[in-house]
Amino acid sequence: MFRFSDILAPRTTVHAHCDLPCGVYDPEQARIEAESVYKIIEKMGANSDPTFTARAIDIKEERAELAKHHLDVLWHDYFKPEHLDKVPNLHELFWNAAKQVSKVKASTDLADAKKLLDMIDEIDAAWKATGGPEKTRVVRQTA
Repeated sequence: MFRFSDILAPRTTVHAHCDLPCGVYDPEQARIEAESVYKIIEKMGANSDPTFTARAIDIKEERAELAKHHLDVLWHDYFKPEHLDKVPNLHELFWNAAKQVSKVKASTDLADAKKLLDMIDEIDAAWKATGGPEKTRVVRQTA
């Protein structure tokens, strides 16, 4: 049976950081996920239970994918061409961080997770250098 609503129904579902773009961006979201990855790898090293290890690897990979997602949103939605004046290596920073996330997903080496955290710190510095906190965060009111 033909329904008019079938014509109007979306054919593709898309996903975004938020439905608007909201304009709220912060590398801290990626850092929290990367810290989780670091801590999971640390706990894996202290535990020999194969069931724990299997669960930890699954969660580690999930958290790493979230870190990559948050980096991608920041790179594609916050940073603009004019930011290259202040951060000329911007694309290289993000390219290398995305590659590092992939490496962390496939690794249980704590050094790989630490390197990702260091890269996110560099991205945080770039975000701050381009006015990120002032441009994207809601100012807290103090009482």
